[in-house]
Amino acid sequence: MIISIEGTSEAGKPPILEVKDLKKHFLIKAGLFGSHPSYVYAVDGVSLYIHKGETLSLVGESGCGKSTVGKALLRLFEPTAGQVILDGQRIDNLPASQLRPFRRRVGVVFQDPFSSLNPRMRVKDLLAEPIRNFKLAKDASDLDERVGKLMDLVRLPRDAMNRWPHEFSGGQRQRICIARALAGEPDLIICDEAVSALDVSVKAQIINLLQDLQSELGLALLFISHDLAIVEHMTHRVAVMYLGKIVETAPRRSLFATPLHPYTEALLSAAPIPEPGAGRQRIVLQGDVPSPINPPAGCRFHTRCPYVFDRCRSDEPLLKERAPRQWVACHLRDVPQTASPLAPADGRGLLPH
Repeated sequence: MIISIEGTSEAGKPPILEVKDLKKHFLIKAGLFGSHPSYVYAVDGVSLYIHKGETLSLVGESGCGKSTVGKALLRLFEPTAGQVILDGQRIDNLPASQLRPFRRRVGVVFQDPFSSLNPRMRVKDLLAEPIRNFKLAKDASDLDERVGKLMDLVRLPRDAMNRWPHEFSGGQRQRICIARALAGEPDLIICDEAVSALDVSVKAQIINLLQDLQSELGLALLFISHDLAIVEHMTHRVAVMYLGKIVETAPRRSLFATPLHPYTEALLSAAPIPEPGAGRQRIVLQGDVPSPINPPAGCRFHTRCPYVFDRCRSDEPLLKERAPRQWVACHLRDVPQTASPLAPADGRGLLPH
């Protein structure tokens, strides 16, 4: 089922990227002698949208399907089902021969900058390759100028373009990866844990660079991360994933101030507090994340939810708008507050309704 949570920008323009009920199931065992095949339900019905100039952060525990979403959008994994619409045109069903015009419009920055760069190519050749592939340069002089401008954009000296990837630090290599993602003049960049392998001070520099580039170029960013401190600093909206599904999506301030899903509340309670001495009640979830090969019936979070009740075990909750632009998939929001498992004896709910 497609749950529509689309919106429009302040100017009334449609999103640059729209994803409807995206699924990616990996076959792990084919059926023999009439037995049923087995699948990993890595992504099992994800809907989201991103406007030009906006950052959407996709967060959740390791293994929840965040990176698979990014790779399915890039067609590095072929989607099992769903729709991917880029600037009004559906691209998930296009044959590979027709994807070239759209590939240049979506850049990607992966987690490990060293493995992302060919060690046998100088930086100038790494940056020139996508420009040549997409035939963006008029001649050799124009190509050199474009490469130089990319170095300027990521705050690296032009005379460094003749060096090899191993001659740079981790943060500098990630700047090169960002420059390469910009080489095709994209509308959207997918950052898949783009700063998680970097030192704290370098993380801040790369985040500031991405924000500056977004402001200068009007880029849309899909920022896939498990670091909520960074997400809170840089994003416009947040989508929270659990076991292949989005359980909550909201503007940054709304989500961090008043999370409406128990899983979101637990994630935020585990994040470091920037103010020394500030109080926060830690919520420790019991048990392990269920296997995506055999996800639980009903709400997938019910095996670990401290507020679980009967309906959670049988009916799958749908994303519903519970506050302005805040969508939540949780049966607790359908229960009257006086009868809710969230309400202690004094009648005050642990989470706002």
